Amino acid sequence: MKLRIFTEPQQGATYDDLLAVAQATERLGFDAFFRSDHYLRIGEGDPGPGSTDAWLTLAALARETSRIRLGTLVSPATFRLPGPLAISVAQVDQMSGGRVELGLGTGWFDQEHTAYGIPFPPVGERFGRFEEQLEIIQGLWTAEKSYSFEGRYYRLVDSPALPKPVQRPHPPIIIGGTGAKRTPRLVAAFADEYNVPFRTLSDTGAAYDRVREATAETGRSVILSAAQTVCVGRDQAELERRAAAIGQDLTALREGGLAGTPAEVLDKIGRFGELGAERFYLQVMDLSDLEHLELIAAEVLPHV
Repeated sequence: MKLRIFTEPQQGATYDDLLAVAQATERLGFDAFFRSDHYLRIGEGDPGPGSTDAWLTLAALARETSRIRLGTLVSPATFRLPGPLAISVAQVDQMSGGRVELGLGTGWFDQEHTAYGIPFPPVGERFGRFEEQLEIIQGLWTAEKSYSFEGRYYRLVDSPALPKPVQRPHPPIIIGGTGAKRTPRLVAAFADEYNVPFRTLSDTGAAYDRVREATAETGRSVILSAAQTVCVGRDQAELERRAAAIGQDLTALREGGLAGTPAEVLDKIGRFGELGAERFYLQVMDLSDLEHLELIAAEVLPHV
């Protein structure tokens, strides 16, 4: 099981905040640093300095780190055209020496689209655009010469399909969610990893089974992963302090997230592992609490 640090900068974080967490992630031995891709705070509260752009952040971190994987969980297909996104990710892959992973999704948070003038089509169209983007991005990265595409939403004619990423045939693509029909089909066709975020063990297991059934038909192998909000403490007082710092109820976090003593957290990670999860994204909400990462690195990471 590989443990990855997953941040939510739209809740209020500067690039310097993210740099400190990413460098701690690398220093402490975690596998990867991931961030969400949002332009607006989710939920009520102080937006602080506001959000930051995901791929600008990862480009900078590519030059400030040397080992950890870097990626998004996940970039909305609504935010960027597929051609420019393929260029951005390929460039960051070059800048990092081949350490980038692209999490891509349909987009769901309508308020951030309204706030920044981004079109937000109905869900059926978003899935259609998402599927075409997956095909186009892979096509641009893997084309040996020029690349053309004719779809319902996008048309490319004689693209030079450059630049190419370092990783061949292309950087890993991550698709998440628990949709019963379209998601498993898209995972089986395009994904290298399937992520189930913030779901119970039973829901996660059912989602994994649907993807296994879909990938069996295509003959592709897909890595399974999960994401949960993390809150670890040596004792009750430390746990309550960390839960309060992120505005969460500790009892609810224990039930619906990844909260507790190191032993409790290890036990729950193990149960996700029994379902088939090979990677676990630890959603860290308090980016100023680097001691939290140090505790996880010392008491959890060596035992997974």
